[in-house]
Amino acid sequence: MGQKMIQKRFIAGVVCPKCGEMDKIRMYRDENDDELRDCVACGFTETYTQHKEAKEAEQPLYEELTTRVTPEGKVLYDDEEKPLKIMDPSSKRTDH
Repeated sequence: MGQKMIQKRFIAGVVCPKCGEMDKIRMYRDENDDELRDCVACGFTETYTQHKEAKEAEQPLYEELTTRVTPEGKVLYDDEEKPLKIMDPSSKRTDH
């Protein structure tokens, strides 16, 4: 009998935790049915079990990169930043 073909799928928008490259991470199950992810750019590999255990122990296998999504020390809104208000175009406003 032939071997089971392993299907690897890229995950759109995911950033590699080691090298920071976007759209280079693949997810797949190996021959032991363990779920893995790897990076085609730098060779980073991690099983789901390793990721889960490290997260629970609060000792990640890598240092998380600072990105625009995970900035250090930035509050949700700065003093100058305000959420955008969408205006109703059917209203009869005259102040604009």
